[in-house]
Amino acid sequence: MKHVFVFLILIANCLYVLAQKQELVAAQVKGRVTDALTNEALSSVSVTIQELEGGVSSDSLGNYILSNLKPGVYDIQFSRVGYKKKMAYDVQVSNAKPTMIDIALELEAATLGEVRVNAPVIAKTLESPVSLRSIGATEIKRNPGGNRDISKVIQSLPGVSTQVSFRNDIIIRGGAPNENKFYLDGVEIPNINHFSTQGSSGGPVGMINVDFLREVDFYSGAFPANRGNTLSSVFDFKQKDGRDDKLGASITLGATDLAATLEGPLSSKTTFISSYRYSYLQGLFKLLQLPFLPSYQDFQFKIKTKFNSKHELTWLGLGAIDRFKLNFNTDRTEANLYILANVPVNSQDNYTLGAVYKNYRSKGYTNWVLSRSFLNNKAIKYQDNDANKIKTIDYSSKEIENKFRIENTSREGGYKITYGAQAETAEYSTNTLTILPFGTEQYQSKINFIKYGFFTQLSRSFFNDKLNLSAGLRTDGNTYSSKMNNPLKTLSPRLSAAYNLAGSLFINANAGIYYQLPAYTVLGYREFSGGPLLNKSVEFVRSKQAVLGLEYSTSSNTRFTVEGFYKQYQQYPMVKVLGQSIPLANLGADFGVVGNKPVTGFTQGRSYGLEFFAQQRLTKGFYGIFALTAFRSEFKDINQKYVPSSWNSRYIVSMTAGKILPRNWEIGTRFRLTGGSPYTPYDIGFSSLKSNYSIYPQGIQDYTQLNTQYLANFYQLDIRVDKKYPFKKFSLNVYLDIQNLTYNKYETQPALILDRDLNGMPQDDPADPAKFKTKLLKNESGNILPTIGVIFEW
Repeated sequence: MKHVFVFLILIANCLYVLAQKQELVAAQVKGRVTDALTNEALSSVSVTIQELEGGVSSDSLGNYILSNLKPGVYDIQFSRVGYKKKMAYDVQVSNAKPTMIDIALELEAATLGEVRVNAPVIAKTLESPVSLRSIGATEIKRNPGGNRDISKVIQSLPGVSTQVSFRNDIIIRGGAPNENKFYLDGVEIPNINHFSTQGSSGGPVGMINVDFLREVDFYSGAFPANRGNTLSSVFDFKQKDGRDDKLGASITLGATDLAATLEGPLSSKTTFISSYRYSYLQGLFKLLQLPFLPSYQDFQFKIKTKFNSKHELTWLGLGAIDRFKLNFNTDRTEANLYILANVPVNSQDNYTLGAVYKNYRSKGYTNWVLSRSFLNNKAIKYQDNDANKIKTIDYSSKEIENKFRIENTSREGGYKITYGAQAETAEYSTNTLTILPFGTEQYQSKINFIKYGFFTQLSRSFFNDKLNLSAGLRTDGNTYSSKMNNPLKTLSPRLSAAYNLAGSLFINANAGIYYQLPAYTVLGYREFSGGPLLNKSVEFVRSKQAVLGLEYSTSSNTRFTVEGFYKQYQQYPMVKVLGQSIPLANLGADFGVVGNKPVTGFTQGRSYGLEFFAQQRLTKGFYGIFALTAFRSEFKDINQKYVPSSWNSRYIVSMTAGKILPRNWEIGTRFRLTGGSPYTPYDIGFSSLKSNYSIYPQGIQDYTQLNTQYLANFYQLDIRVDKKYPFKKFSLNVYLDIQNLTYNKYETQPALILDRDLNGMPQDDPADPAKFKTKLLKNESGNILPTIGVIFEW
């Protein structure tokens, strides 16, 4: 670390001297202000930067330009009489290129009657006044320990926890990782991580390039009716448009990968932005003598054509190529031998392609969304990972979805009305061979069916915006089974309310019923090839939810919220795992496949808790977040008794703070503390049987003791330092991100390994020759992880 810091100081000084000699070009922020529903240009909109005096007004075409700015980070306010004020927070301004900020303003309800000139700036939607937080691109990029990955960044927010590992499993308010949905400019993305767990949503590395993002709307509850098939959260990623003036590019060199982004105009009406990222993890892990060697590539693009102010078409794509192999030349430590004996060789390919046509009218707009998603997942493992022995895993699977959604939003009098429909073809196929202690699972399966849904939402403000009400209704169905082909059984009402108690103090509430289809891996399970689908009895998982909260905002960009939530689960499948039945909700935070098991019944669950959130937006160079969550998550076991779920870490504390310093330096830090997660102990005697351990060389959980033991608490301190160099025609950002600065060692569930002799050979159990002699290996992680990165932009 000494050498790293000395090297960085030398480089920083050289670059500073070079940058000082440049004659810098003043930075600009420009864009267009429109009506949110009609896309009509808004003139005379006041555009001001809070940190500076003065401002500009938009012209007759809605255009504005803020000129002669120093490179830095600013908060920009947009206001016009009759419209709600809007803030663009943490806008990063560079002299390398103009910063584009297009803003859509919403009409004040009071416009229909008396105009309120001094309305507070409150970031609130009619449909979701609670459990919604917007995250800007600058927040994502500079988040300490986040490594420009949204799945890691949101861990600073209330209600968000993750497993104690290097994976990106997102656990929201005690829900399973497969209960989240992701949208990219309105196009649904099945998964946002490399090496994803099929049937769930996690993975170790995010796929989305943050250089594309304008902001992310994160719903931890209170989903609007147009967002279905989810129980815990919705991520709505909003991408920026490509440059319309000239070609521009950026290159990001990090510790694990190299990314390049290119953007610019294709014509007077069409812009593009595209990126490619290549990982060199295989070489790095091989150098570090690790037993596994992952590599990944991903691509992303967006092409947007604005035919005129009423018609626009967007094409977008996101895809990945993931490869995972083993390193048999690593040191033969007990931990490495355990990994080599258990981890399969894996490959994944996936993509989503989509098109969004948007048509504005005098009172609203219509979105037409068409997309296709594809996943190809393969895994092979031999006994002891020796190709000369039998295959214990030979798995291949494909998932293909073709989706269409039409969504209309309009304003009729004082009402905002949204309604629409969607249809989808789903195809799942698998060729599965898995040899387990309780027998062999070997089958081929293929299913095709159609999914459909309808939704509507009605919203209105009353009493000069003091009271906001929104009511939504949704229903879903599919042709997989007659049980799920009745839309009357999945009626999903939801109601939201927000009341302005005084000034900027609001009381907010939401209640609703939500449904989610079980994973394709569950639906496509068969006992043998050509046999019947064994899980035809499954239905949509149902969750009844209620949220109540208080929100207070100050004029100095400070926001406080307190929210209590309650989620009740019904119709959650119980699946047979290694001979025992457990709630499916306990699975999904490991590599491999989740759900391809027989369903033995259904269970209920619940999650409830209290969240506190305090946020200081950038003010006088300082920003900060404090989040505290106390909760419980539990499901009924096979004996119909409530037991903790695998996600019941009970409490989460997160503190993030940063300071922008003179000469374009910035420093930030984040501290996270979570309670230990529960786990199920092994049946050591049964696991140690030679007939079992020889084909399944790990511990077999004793599910009669489901989640009866807890890991120790987990904490981590991360720090990040950025230095930006503004040159005449380009900008350079050098950063150092250090995860786990305090070198905290944390433990996960111990591994059950062979107790070998001095020659490395397995030994018999002295008390029972039918068993191996085994022992528990302490499973400890927690290294200091420094990342040095360079971002070159022009």
